[in-house]
Amino acid sequence: MSKGRIEAFSDGVIAIIITIMVLELKVPHGESLDALAPLGPVFLSYVLSFVYVGIYWNNHHHMLNAVHTVTGPMLWANLYLLFWLSLFPFATGWVGENHFAAVPSAIYGVVLLMAAIAYWILQQIIITSQGRDSLLRKAVGSDWKGKVSPVLYLAGIATAFWSHWVSQGCYVFVALMWLVPDRRIEKALASRES
Repeated sequence: MSKGRIEAFSDGVIAIIITIMVLELKVPHGESLDALAPLGPVFLSYVLSFVYVGIYWNNHHHMLNAVHTVTGPMLWANLYLLFWLSLFPFATGWVGENHFAAVPSAIYGVVLLMAAIAYWILQQIIITSQGRDSLLRKAVGSDWKGKVSPVLYLAGIATAFWSHWVSQGCYVFVALMWLVPDRRIEKALASRES
């Protein structure tokens, strides 16, 4: 099975997710800059979620470049990832509207954690289907970011009930960690082609 359909469908879903998130940004009532102040938490949660969606879109794109053939389990694992990503607008809106309150912040962390787990499952299914000499397996290596991220998400979930600053700090730190360009898959693809 070709990977074109899985890429096109995933790209479409991710575009819709971003669209839904931006629609949560309501136009303020008033014409002064002061009218924007109440939108601060909503905008900040949108920015963080936009960065996360962008990270997933980029890494998903690179990961699928390492795939030769799409299998049924890959399709289901991809849908599982898209399910958790599709909850980003809800979690983003809830945490922003409630100014990073404990329960919405914890639920936001749960959605982030489950998306990370879903991405890992998809990655493992691709590696398994591609065999022991999988290009993705070589590119991923020890995957220290993939191991540290769930720990930080769990820390963010736990600290949401103590300090929303620490909780959000955990989520921001993971995003910053993944924003650093990860060229492992690109390098593996380039070495395969040469």
